[in-house]
Amino acid sequence: MTIEANFDGLVGPTHNYAGLAQGNNAAAKNAEQPSNPAAAALQGLAKMRALAKLGLAQGVLPPQERPHIPTLKQLGFDGKDAEVLMRVRRDAPQLLAAMSSASSMWTANAATVSPGADSADGRVHFTPANLATHLHRSIEPVVTGRALATIFRSEKHFAHHAALPSTPQMGDEGAANHTRLCSEHGAHGLELFVYGAAGDKDPKPEVHPARQNRAAGEAIARLHRLDPDYVHHAQQRPDSIDAGVFHNDVIAVGNQHLLLHHERAFVDTKAIRDWVKRRMSGRDPVFIEIKDRDLGVDEAVSSYLFNSQLLTMPDGTMRMICAHECRDNERVWSAIQRIVDDPQNPIAGAEVFDLRQSMRNGGGPACLRLRVVLDPAQQAAVNPKIWIDDALATRLETWVGKYYRDRLVLADLADPQLLDASRSALDELTQILKLGSLYDFQR
Repeated sequence: MTIEANFDGLVGPTHNYAGLAQGNNAAAKNAEQPSNPAAAALQGLAKMRALAKLGLAQGVLPPQERPHIPTLKQLGFDGKDAEVLMRVRRDAPQLLAAMSSASSMWTANAATVSPGADSADGRVHFTPANLATHLHRSIEPVVTGRALATIFRSEKHFAHHAALPSTPQMGDEGAANHTRLCSEHGAHGLELFVYGAAGDKDPKPEVHPARQNRAAGEAIARLHRLDPDYVHHAQQRPDSIDAGVFHNDVIAVGNQHLLLHHERAFVDTKAIRDWVKRRMSGRDPVFIEIKDRDLGVDEAVSSYLFNSQLLTMPDGTMRMICAHECRDNERVWSAIQRIVDDPQNPIAGAEVFDLRQSMRNGGGPACLRLRVVLDPAQQAAVNPKIWIDDALATRLETWVGKYYRDRLVLADLADPQLLDASRSALDELTQILKLGSLYDFQR
């Protein structure tokens, strides 16, 4: 049986609130507040454990090494590691924050993934996102590529591509701007690439950067050997980007034959619907549009309603995996209840999770996961040590308790003991997950 597996990012030991991401309202609002890395990691693990218990295929992806001393040395800070941290804290504190970000936890930005059913060679294709818009994220693709190539190792079943050139003209933020629609996970699907910027003649946001470029989606579609008739490139509304919709998954989410979106998600919603209706076979598509009069973009952004996960359960129904902030907002929760109560769509229930540590930094349930469709042979080829069950979840919770702090402020990022503890944690994690020498300090 072909499945869609979720691979969640494990929150790293330097989880902090530096407010580095322009256009991310939550990150800006909570900048410089104390964080709790241990709670953040445990909240993410609780979600992974719960989804595995529901009978879903749930994997885990490792965090990255932070602070990233090799990049700081590349930027001219030499000496021993402790000296590097002291100098950068004194002379360029924003660089220290950027090199210490735990943003790799949001694995919806790790890569774009196309299943074998969509690609010409029948393999699952991975392209790590270049994350070119922000310095703190642009250093992620190398280790992301290593991790994916280690976990999905078989050349027979998986194809790994290098990240696109790291330039705004090829800006790529991964699966957060990519939605796959299909009648069944194993059927030939439709791949929707959403962009914020393209040519000079297209409308652009005026306040915040458009992180995803159309040229990036076009390049990935070629690399993944997708049939052009089953690919559509759609523009996100610039005014929504300016309102805090920095990725498409903040205002739209799809699963199988269902697309849930706000009416201000796309420049041309009709073109998307016409393409889906024309190309999807085996099942009639379902569209759920939330009107602006019922829920404003500001409420969608603050609650991350559209960053909920839509999951197909073993019985064929769908459930929404929502953040607590959805239930805390009466209008948002009412909108969810209307969706669940409507017999015209397959969403049969909503589960609420406490992900406040991630949410305060601008990432919700769907930000934390990368979806990978796998047929039985491909499932068997995945590194078996990364699948979450009770035993692994418990072991990782113990690991978090051993290494993670329960309070972190920006000044702590210069502490050599934090660097040492983080490296010790990651070294042990690579042994738990059988990842080999993944990190620069191990090489």
